[in-house]
Amino acid sequence: MLLLRCSVLLGAIALLNSGGLLPAADSTIRLFNGKNLDGFDIFLESKGLNNDPEHVFRVKDGMLHISGAEYGYIITRQEYSNYRLRAEFRWGEETHPPRLGQARDNGILFHVAGPNQIWPASIEFQIIEGGTGDIILVGDTTLTRDGVTRTKARFDRLGKSPLPERSLYVSGYRDPRLEYEKPHGEWNVLELFAEGDHIKYVVNGRVANEANGSSRTKGRILFQSEGAEAWFRNIELQPLPGK
Repeated sequence: MLLLRCSVLLGAIALLNSGGLLPAADSTIRLFNGKNLDGFDIFLESKGLNNDPEHVFRVKDGMLHISGAEYGYIITRQEYSNYRLRAEFRWGEETHPPRLGQARDNGILFHVAGPNQIWPASIEFQIIEGGTGDIILVGDTTLTRDGVTRTKARFDRLGKSPLPERSLYVSGYRDPRLEYEKPHGEWNVLELFAEGDHIKYVVNGRVANEANGSSRTKGRILFQSEGAEAWFRNIELQPLPGK
């Protein structure tokens, strides 16, 4: 009887608020090992592939530090599909041209396809002060939310305030209506569910966006440098059952 109860309990734990099954913990893939950037390539707008003399991307104290001084990204060498991606993220202090003094900006682009460029065809989990959780469609990517289908477009996160005047959208901006991010400098937990043509973004335990009908269902995953200093840690991927 005890064994049966344990089995039922484990099954219930597996049915999380994603509405689907999460895999066993031992299937977790650590995309970032906390020691080096093995498994990633680096691409910078002015220097191309794997040429980063100023260390825009570096590992420090087990964390990924992104200076933001130049547009670029680190990108997985492997493609992925049907997964839950979890990462912890916080802002640094610096901002750089051409976004000096503007809202701090970063992002996770996934289902990346095609050649390295700024920016490759993909879907973006937008990370920006006042808008973390927005969906941005890059290239000829198409997605549907609430019956509306768009290509090369943006879907604001749920409950987002209307975009403020450009002069107000500055470094440190926070959404006055509904802010998903923790206060500046604190760690945020970002979760991306990519299951078939369906995607869902969760920011600090709150569903920020959800859509389906994606024209992209697999590809590489990248982490941006886009004018703002940022830190990542505990970047993990868990395979989900394919659809």
